[in-house]
Amino acid sequence: MSQFETVTIARQGHVAIVSMNRPEVLNAFNTALRRDLLLAVNEVNEDENIRVAILIGEGRAFSAGADLGENLGPEVTVVDQLNKEYKPALMAISNAPMPWISAVNGAAAGIGSAFAMNCDLTVMAEDACLYQAFAGIGLIPDGGATWHLARTLGRKRAYEMMVSGEKVSAQKCLELGLCNRVAAPQNLLSETLAWAEELAAKAPLSLRYTKQALNEAMGSTMEDTISGEANLQLRCVASADAAEGVTAFMQKRAPQWKGC
Repeated sequence: MSQFETVTIARQGHVAIVSMNRPEVLNAFNTALRRDLLLAVNEVNEDENIRVAILIGEGRAFSAGADLGENLGPEVTVVDQLNKEYKPALMAISNAPMPWISAVNGAAAGIGSAFAMNCDLTVMAEDACLYQAFAGIGLIPDGGATWHLARTLGRKRAYEMMVSGEKVSAQKCLELGLCNRVAAPQNLLSETLAWAEELAAKAPLSLRYTKQALNEAMGSTMEDTISGEANLQLRCVASADAAEGVTAFMQKRAPQWKGC
């Protein structure tokens, strides 16, 4: 298994826990964390034994966003940084062959909020928050935050959240659809892990292709979505897991999934 400077990976059965590990700076993103997170996400995505992944931050926060104290020099532009360092990790999570769950402890601010929202599912601690801090420092949301907020909240609420700088509580995030569940801080990881294990017990191809179908539907017409679903359904119907699912149902036993 790989060793990283700013990220750790723990495996429990079919679940991987990827932890951002710069707690002394609230997991603010520097060059090392951007590099390590991409490598860790790719490693987990390529592990055929992993069916669900969790993204969490060590210490008091999920992530405080970009490390504004890092001096990158004049040769590094923000365009290069977003497109070449952040975007690959975000897209690796979005296009992963399994669901990713963000477990948000403390603040998920700036680009940290983009990573939290980018995961397929989100559990927040009761004292956690999502925070669009950009307007306070003369910047705009990035890392796909505008895409997620607009599609979840609608244009007007999304714009209000972006420019107001409100620290949106876990309970409000739950009401707005920005997270799926809220947990007591001391139970955040255990409850997220329990949910991940529950999902990992389901058919891997179903998890994978349901995620792909949903991703495609987000930018497609209904007509194209129906056709896309049909093509993915064909893969599922022809799989060994589908045959096992029917057999297990008829025999009144738990299915033994192989992911093929």
